Amino acid sequence: MTIEDIPDYDAPTETETETLDAVITGDEWWRTAVIYQIYPRSFADGNGDGLGDLEGITHRLPALAHLGIDAIWLSPFFTSPQHDAGYDVADYCDVDPIFGTLADFDRMLAAAHDLGIRVIVDLVPNHSSSDHVWFQEALAAPEGSAERARYMFRDGRGGSGELPPNNWESVFGGPAWTRVTRPDGTPGQWYLHLFDVSQPDFDWNNEWVREQFRGVLRFWLDRGVDGFRVDVAHGLIKAEGLPDYTPPAEGGSMGGGIPDLSGGAELEPQISSKEPPLPPYWAQDGVHEIYRDWHEVLAEYEGDRVLCAEAWVEPLAKLARWVRPDEMHQAFNFSYLETPWDAGALREVIDESIAAFATVGAPSTWVLSNHDVVRHASRLALTAENLQGHGVGPNTPGKPDPVVGLRRARAATSLMLALPGSAYIYQGEELGLPEVIDLPDAARQDPTWFRSNGERYGRDGCRVPIPWESAAPSYGFGPSSASWLPQPGEWASYARDEQTGVPGSTLELYRLALEVRRELGLGWSELEWLPDYPRDVVAFRTGDLTVIANLGSVLVELPAGGEVVLASSDLDGAALPADTTVWLLGVEE
Repeated sequence: MTIEDIPDYDAPTETETETLDAVITGDEWWRTAVIYQIYPRSFADGNGDGLGDLEGITHRLPALAHLGIDAIWLSPFFTSPQHDAGYDVADYCDVDPIFGTLADFDRMLAAAHDLGIRVIVDLVPNHSSSDHVWFQEALAAPEGSAERARYMFRDGRGGSGELPPNNWESVFGGPAWTRVTRPDGTPGQWYLHLFDVSQPDFDWNNEWVREQFRGVLRFWLDRGVDGFRVDVAHGLIKAEGLPDYTPPAEGGSMGGGIPDLSGGAELEPQISSKEPPLPPYWAQDGVHEIYRDWHEVLAEYEGDRVLCAEAWVEPLAKLARWVRPDEMHQAFNFSYLETPWDAGALREVIDESIAAFATVGAPSTWVLSNHDVVRHASRLALTAENLQGHGVGPNTPGKPDPVVGLRRARAATSLMLALPGSAYIYQGEELGLPEVIDLPDAARQDPTWFRSNGERYGRDGCRVPIPWESAAPSYGFGPSSASWLPQPGEWASYARDEQTGVPGSTLELYRLALEVRRELGLGWSELEWLPDYPRDVVAFRTGDLTVIANLGSVLVELPAGGEVVLASSDLDGAALPADTTVWLLGVEE
């Protein structure tokens, strides 16, 4: 594939052209890093209150060092009323007491660095909490004031402003506008919240907002963090005039509409040049100016600090604009995450990803699970459509077979960790954890559940606290039996102590894959597709390693002479069974 094959490719600017050669040959740590996502409230509880915290993270860091990851990404731990599990931030420069203190953070950071683990923190710039002093000051200030201009306040439509400014819908369901009341009790302006009503959107056309976030970046960089994962990185700028928008069809992505990728592609990818309609609140060109500014802030600091975009953007050539040489460094590859368990579709998205990101000198950043999606040990075995963000619950059609799901998850991860570039792992996937489907309705806390009146289960099922010791209270999540979401009884069999040192366990599969990936330098290797394999097989060579994944139902004969260094499931003699990936050394070309 060449640059000309990629739809919507933007030629580098003059500045980018001057630096691109140096960027492509750079050796920054984040280009090949395996980064482990910690969802703090569900990782490890240090004080027994049922919520994970910074003390618990510090205590469990040696286990992550043993796993072999390069860095951790912490979902928000900032001061927050927790209406959306910390993604509603009330103070960007302090730790919420439920997680600890700034001193606890500093101890955790130092312990991670001592173990050779870098630390990335989550930044939520699209919106704040409605409890944030900036928003409270905006509410108290008159219409048209400088304080109001920090957020997206607008007059309503209709004779007396009784209608919202436009027809936009919240990602969590329901309207994206809420009307405020003036001090005299009369109805006032409306404010935009693309997510929950407690998450008002900033107006990023306001220089005051931009300066505040430069300060936030420097606050954490001065403490020694190694970078930022940027939440809703495609949403900061809205189209001028805030025009009405009606999606062409119901979408479920957190970013508002990555289409499902169909399977059945031939070995040579056929890339569609048709771009999905662009909502006026996603992926506006103005966001790039913001990230160029942030890039300059990070460049003030030593140590290859990193910006990673959570940007739900299609096609991949357009997503690559977020990681041009003077903008961000990584962008989550959600096109890959949402690719079905189909060999043709995987070959296509891998090819397109590598080509698209290479044109701007950036690595592809692979990911299969996170705190917003159904865990891939369940998602890959769903037999009915399941839109991202809707979740899985007791009444979901096409519920997954857990045996099939785990087998495919192990094969999918073994395939992903052999790909060039960087990769992200979500806490608990190294244990093979499935989505928790049978959560009681009364236990659910995701705002999606409430704003959709129970029509969407939401994301709680992938956020249940993870198990560490099979016989301990809360399976070792904390010193008590408390757990903010109920843990299922089968968690005991997935616990880390049940898998550590056990050949063939999912934990040992991950540990071995990361060890071999590091020793062979797979993150730096180039991928070469291998011909003459069946349609349902993904087969490639990367460096000295041959990788073969069988996504079909028929046994696939392995090449003679190869040494098996990793297999996601037991082999059938010299043949590769269904839903299995193998790594081989010494295969003759």
